Amino acid sequence: MSLRMAARIARRELRGGLSGFRVFVMCLALGVAAIAAVGSVRSGLEQGLADEGGVILGGDAELKFTYRFADEDERAWMANVATEISEVADFRSMAVTQKTGSQEERALTQLKAVDAQYPLIGDIVLDGAPDLASAFAAIDGVPGAVMDPVLIARLDLQIGDKFTLGTQEFRLAASLLREPDAAGSGFGLGPRTMVLRKDLTQSGLLEPGTLFESKYRLRLAENTDLEGLKTVAIEQFADKGVRWRDMRNGAPGISRFVERIGAFLVLVGLAGLAVGGVGISAAVRTYLESKTEVIAILKTLGAEGRTIFAAYFIQIGVLTLFGIGLGLILGAVLPFAIAPLLAARFPFPIDISFYAAPLIEAAIYGALTALLFTLWPLAKTENIRAAALFRSISGGESGWPRPRYIVVTGLLLALLVFTAASFSGVPRLTLWAFVGVLGALALLTLMAGGLRIIARKMGIFARGNTAVRMALSSIAAPGGEARSVVLSLGLGLSVLAAVGQIDSNLRAAISQDLPDVAPSYFFVDIQPDQLASFEERAATDEGVDRVQSAPMLRGVITQINDQPARDVAGDHWVLRGDRGVTYAALPPENTTLTNGDWWPEDYSGPPVMSFGAEEAAEMGLKLGDRLTVNILGRDLTAEITSFRSVDFSDASMNFVMIFNPSALEGAPHSHIATVYAQEEAEAAFVRDVSRAYPNVSAIRVRDAIARVTEALGAIAAATSFGAAATLLTGFIVLIGAAAAGERARVFEAAVLKTLGATRGTILASFALRSALLGAAAGVVATLAGAIAGWAVMVFVMENSFRFNWMSAITIIVGGAAITTIAGLIFAWRPLATRPAPILRARE
Repeated sequence: MSLRMAARIARRELRGGLSGFRVFVMCLALGVAAIAAVGSVRSGLEQGLADEGGVILGGDAELKFTYRFADEDERAWMANVATEISEVADFRSMAVTQKTGSQEERALTQLKAVDAQYPLIGDIVLDGAPDLASAFAAIDGVPGAVMDPVLIARLDLQIGDKFTLGTQEFRLAASLLREPDAAGSGFGLGPRTMVLRKDLTQSGLLEPGTLFESKYRLRLAENTDLEGLKTVAIEQFADKGVRWRDMRNGAPGISRFVERIGAFLVLVGLAGLAVGGVGISAAVRTYLESKTEVIAILKTLGAEGRTIFAAYFIQIGVLTLFGIGLGLILGAVLPFAIAPLLAARFPFPIDISFYAAPLIEAAIYGALTALLFTLWPLAKTENIRAAALFRSISGGESGWPRPRYIVVTGLLLALLVFTAASFSGVPRLTLWAFVGVLGALALLTLMAGGLRIIARKMGIFARGNTAVRMALSSIAAPGGEARSVVLSLGLGLSVLAAVGQIDSNLRAAISQDLPDVAPSYFFVDIQPDQLASFEERAATDEGVDRVQSAPMLRGVITQINDQPARDVAGDHWVLRGDRGVTYAALPPENTTLTNGDWWPEDYSGPPVMSFGAEEAAEMGLKLGDRLTVNILGRDLTAEITSFRSVDFSDASMNFVMIFNPSALEGAPHSHIATVYAQEEAEAAFVRDVSRAYPNVSAIRVRDAIARVTEALGAIAAATSFGAAATLLTGFIVLIGAAAAGERARVFEAAVLKTLGATRGTILASFALRSALLGAAAGVVATLAGAIAGWAVMVFVMENSFRFNWMSAITIIVGGAAITTIAGLIFAWRPLATRPAPILRARE
């Protein structure tokens, strides 16, 4: 084989420009651009989190305590290592405002009690006051507060109006426009209100047992060894339940979300590349079919099959580099174009810039995809014989390429999967994504073949309708458009269908299922001396159907069998932060023990606990294991004596850990209550409770559901954008297929006109053919999406699955509309061309 000769042939072929390769380049460029853009945005988010870690955290480092403030030893240690310290308490409360007469407005708020040093890092933006000190200043003995504009509107307040938190009256001094550490504060059930902690002294809100977190933000000297300081802090306060964060990862939850959603969108981008791969393969196959005569001549002149393969491989390689380069430029520039939109969506600065890593990753994906989808049609050039020059054939040899090319194709596919698994950081998700894509492609291929058979069978029922019969005959014909149309459009629609089914099922599970079984309100921070009268009020209220209450504490599992908990059970969700714990002498109502026995009602021995059975199985726990839980800064070690079913799906009161009473009843704590009430009676009961117990916060379950639904909507929107990019690639492939088939449609129209068919009949045939193919792609996509949605809901979300007909109809109608538009775009030339010249050219 002469590589020089192959390069010379390739150079001559490239003189024709992009003729025949426009779809190839566009599909490759779009797929690479989507992956590069997603990767660049993810890098920008990660860099923004890293650069603004101190601002997001509120300091260089933070020590967090649950249900308590730091003691003297802890404060002394912090004062010794830090140049500045800021103390923040964060908890929920009810903001109440008095309207005309006895009418009151009340709303749940996430209350932040700060000191004069807040914020240590970053700037707070207010409307109505120049700074926090001015806003917090007392006027006529009433301290000031700042509030989120959403809460101000909800309570119908004006600057200067008064409201109460607990038993303390405050004056609204300013609107809180920007909170520098908002991104690191986690998920809140209500809008923010901010006050000075010292102004809450008489409010009754920070009583023993109140559910709150205290955070101590530290400003450290330059060049402080954060990892070393973290080690010292954890070792010194290991038995006090202290949690450490520092500016290296100021918002770990957001970082984890950015990483996972970014990886998922890259996988969606790979699905787009797979769709583009169908177009790439079709473009190469069509181009090489048009070169059959050229290849036959080259072989007649003595060129070897390997030389011809190398020539076209070089040509396609150059075009691949061009497509990848174009995609990288688009992918690098696109984040700058959408930067304002991203800035409005995220509560921290995003560092949009040119990042090499995501561009390299996208280029590798593009190169591997181009190789994977072009090798097969390229390999068939070796099968074209010189005799093809003297035979009336169109296209190259059919059948399989030589075994070595099949092996290389398999290796390329394995390399692509391995590369994606390595880059994504979630190999299991990547493998399942590839299984899903391959399964969808297989299903679409089978559907395309089945559609041809169905069209052939249905033809006999359409004898009275010429347009329908012509459309069905065209679909059934060998070498028709069925496979290319169904494959190119179907995969993109499959991704959209899966997103639609999952999103609708999650929303239904949250907004439709829960209200039938869930409580109306959670009431938190009920003090022990308030519990009896609270339950009496609920029992005497005719609108209240049922009330449940339980002691409420929170604790962090630090050890399992005297070993660090994470070393034993990994990164299980139960070990991430603190968890609600309670105590009970008897098993709670509707408790089902799956293993072990409950302790006697009068048990007063060493601490024991009952643990959630499912969580225990996931963590590898067994009866007799000893768990150390830090509660209020003290370690409590208890033996697991039973496992029980814990169902969080109905939003009722559930705890993973329940202790025997003597283990915890002496600790300061409050109670939590769930109230099941008739909807028309909810407002009156909440108002009555708030007046009687100003320290008690009411959390409406429907409001919490709305916040979760809002978050799900944002995730679904991001995924839908990725799926839309896949669909756009499919549409381009569809346009390419329609353009490639235009010549055949011109000849078809010429024959039909000669036989007496009108332009209207021919146009109806073309439109119906396209619509049927698109609808078929939509049906298969809906089936594939439903299977994916069922798998996610049943095996990942552990919930039931219900088929959403509206989503399915939208996908099917959308598929028919897209293919009809693409088909009609290329119908005008066949309709306008006169038959005689076309038929003479075929003589």
